Amino acid sequence: MYAIVVKICTSIALLLLVAASEDDIKPLAGNKIVKIVALFNENDDSVNQLAYNVSAKIVNIMDTVLPKNRIVQRSEYVVNDMYNVTRVVCDTLKLGIAAFIDGTDDEDVENVIRSISTRTQIPFIETHWKKFHRPPDPYSINIYPDPSLLAQAIRDIILDMDWESFTAIYQSPESLIRLKALLMHFDYGQKAPGKSIKIIQIPPTDDFRPLFKELKLSGEKHIILDYEVEHITHILGQAEEVHFMGDYQSYVITNLDAHTLSFEEFHKSMANITLIRLIDPENQHVRNAVEEIVFNEQKNGRISVLSPNTIKTKTALMYDAVNFFATSLHGLVATQTMGPTRIACDDIKPWVHGYSLINYMRVMELNGLTGKMRFDAETGNRNYFKVDVVRVQESKKHRLGSWDPLEGMTLTRSASEMNLEFAQSITNKTFIVVGKLVQPYLMRCNATEKGMDKDEECFEGFAYDLVEEMAKYNGFKFKFTTNQDYGTMQKTGKWSGMIGELQSMRADLAICDLTITFDRRNAVDFTTPFMTLGISILYAKPEKKKPQLFWFLNPLSFSVWMYTATAYLGVSLFLFMLARMTPFEWELPHPVKPGDNTMENSMTLLNCLWFSIGSVLCAGCEVLPKITPNEWHDPQPWKDGNNELETRLNVANLIWFSCGTMLQQGSDISPQAVSTRLVAGMWWFFALIMTSSYTANLTASITSGRLETPIKNVDDLSKDSNIQYGCYEEGSTASFFQRSNLSLYQRMWSVMESSNPTVFTKSNQEGVDRVLKGKGRYAFLMESSSIEYQTERNCNLMEIGNTLDSKGYGIAMPMNSPYRTLISESVLRLQESGFMRELKDKWWKVQGDNKCEEEDESDELGFTKIGGVFVVLVLGCLIAFMFSILEFLWNIRKVAIEEEITPKEALVLEWKFAMKCDGGVKPLRRRHHADMNSDTS
Repeated sequence: MYAIVVKICTSIALLLLVAASEDDIKPLAGNKIVKIVALFNENDDSVNQLAYNVSAKIVNIMDTVLPKNRIVQRSEYVVNDMYNVTRVVCDTLKLGIAAFIDGTDDEDVENVIRSISTRTQIPFIETHWKKFHRPPDPYSINIYPDPSLLAQAIRDIILDMDWESFTAIYQSPESLIRLKALLMHFDYGQKAPGKSIKIIQIPPTDDFRPLFKELKLSGEKHIILDYEVEHITHILGQAEEVHFMGDYQSYVITNLDAHTLSFEEFHKSMANITLIRLIDPENQHVRNAVEEIVFNEQKNGRISVLSPNTIKTKTALMYDAVNFFATSLHGLVATQTMGPTRIACDDIKPWVHGYSLINYMRVMELNGLTGKMRFDAETGNRNYFKVDVVRVQESKKHRLGSWDPLEGMTLTRSASEMNLEFAQSITNKTFIVVGKLVQPYLMRCNATEKGMDKDEECFEGFAYDLVEEMAKYNGFKFKFTTNQDYGTMQKTGKWSGMIGELQSMRADLAICDLTITFDRRNAVDFTTPFMTLGISILYAKPEKKKPQLFWFLNPLSFSVWMYTATAYLGVSLFLFMLARMTPFEWELPHPVKPGDNTMENSMTLLNCLWFSIGSVLCAGCEVLPKITPNEWHDPQPWKDGNNELETRLNVANLIWFSCGTMLQQGSDISPQAVSTRLVAGMWWFFALIMTSSYTANLTASITSGRLETPIKNVDDLSKDSNIQYGCYEEGSTASFFQRSNLSLYQRMWSVMESSNPTVFTKSNQEGVDRVLKGKGRYAFLMESSSIEYQTERNCNLMEIGNTLDSKGYGIAMPMNSPYRTLISESVLRLQESGFMRELKDKWWKVQGDNKCEEEDESDELGFTKIGGVFVVLVLGCLIAFMFSILEFLWNIRKVAIEEEITPKEALVLEWKFAMKCDGGVKPLRRRHHADMNSDTS
């Protein structure tokens, strides 16, 4: 409704303005004249006076405001001469005025007007901010935003932008009033050391290029400019000349008239320029007012370039001042009759209605060109206003949000809309990516094989593929450069290496095995980690055991073997002694011979020894080749006249014996007495335990292909004085040990620092080479992901223990980079899609013949591991054969003597019979001697 009324009144006003000038307008019958005076400087902008006049004319035409009164506006020009100012003010008082409006922005002129206004009780309307704090004036009201609230607005805008450091460049000391709340928030001059916040005063006529060069080298990216509007584009132009208007530089311009500037010359600049404004050019009230002013200029034959986008704050405030006075007076005259009084300076009599009018002004609200106005009832300062936050992008202005004292910072666009707009803005941008040549993250490749120019740098690796995938998704381009130093903080506070390149903004991204640490995070920004890891121990695998011929002896130590042998002999002798003592081990001989009244004991010393060993080895005792004469005996039962011997080792018995041996058939010599059986039982129990223990240890010993490592974890490493350990001297691993609060890691760091020669390396690869050359005498502390890569390619390396900490690799970028959110979202998307896992497998896993073979503990045993058992078997058989030959030859000698034949004949006879594999009966060649002995008896 209000807008319709305004449009109608505006149309009427335009028609009347064409027909009549200010002097031609006459008061209607019964209307009272109310005079107001505005004071301007002689060189003041004519647009301000024009807005003042047009506003008064529109009020006179509109019948909704002061329908029975007519405002007569008067303009006075003053110079900075207090006598002249006093004279002009006193002359206007004689005319009978109802209000003063200050349009000079001069503190001295303002003081003169305020002094006279207070004495005469005539309201004084100010249109500029108070540069100095002074006690409240009871008859003044300021429609300019309260400087303390404006300072809060600037503070909240900067905090909303997440600035942790900035440089404020200002023109005059009065500018610090607008920055006061911001500086107080950061405790400037107290807790803030001056490194993160700098305040610099430079006259606008000076050269800003050296300053911008210095700020660029220092890595500063956030600038606050507080200058008169006519100097701002000139300052920004100098910043662009030294390349300080890139996509990492951000400027906040605090001048409320900065929205009137054209940033067309910076349309190629990627700098983030933020403005604040009090006037909304899209507001219909603003558009109508501008049309009125432009139309009045055209009526007077002048061309005006004023537009809603170029109207200044002072112009709008002059327009609002008249409208504010008229509205206040309209509300007051509705309740009482009032009129101006002529006053002389030499005989001052206060205006009786002034007190009521000023009080009414302070409690009234009004929507003007500068938004809603609300005032403090005691001070008269404007305590409510709304400023728009505007971003300049490609020379166009986009409203981001607004601020007011009640709601604070309010964004008009959602975060997703802003991110989408930002994502579209980086299309076709070329990112400079710095990386370190370290496998497998970044490596050089053959340009011709990639279809590139042979002179062009060619890269490949995990980092390259990751950036390439993100570039495809987001539509940007990239170019890789290299730097072999991660970066360390210098004494000057600056960083070297890749971190230094990001700080100086020579690079946009840094990606490699760059760990996110506290110090680095304070220097640059990081994305979400694209890989999580921890510190672990890289160690050389123990060399494989050389195959030993008698490996089967390893399960038991030499002392155990000796104790076992001693126990065997002791038990055998003890069993022999008990067998001779007990009567139950003595029995009649088989067969029983006539007249024989003797008893025999089978548990002889040899049989006891054989029984004990047979119990251990679970082997039968019926096995000896039939070539030995001891296996031939008289048949059972023995018959008279029989001259043949027999043996049980026929072919069937040999087969049965072999099966019994495989099935662990024990000896056929069996104790009969309780005492001997008890000893035998205890011996069997001992043999069972020893055999089982031996079998278990033999399995572990034979199947284990490598020696055990002397260390299992970092605690073992710290205690083993024979193994040195170190790390990369400038990496995050060294920082971890250096700053750790755990006593174990502090002790390890002290050992590493005091080692001579040094245990630190210049690179991770140097550490890997040192581990290989050390052959178990050096361990290297390194990130687990790098260890995984090395162990995949070098089968002589292994990872020891669990990780000592948890950290991540991230993509680094300059502090407060506008691309941080976009790149982080890309990393998360690639992780969720599984691309990151596939990419790691591509560059970490080794395929084909170069892949390390996994050692299988259950592999079949080779002959080299158990060959000693066969050697023992063959040696035992050879020794038995040798004893058999000796027995055979000894028997030949006896046969030759007893049979009275030559040894050769005896040898032929015995050999022929032995070679017969059938038959278990042998002729008794010494029978006649037995008969002769019988006849003699």
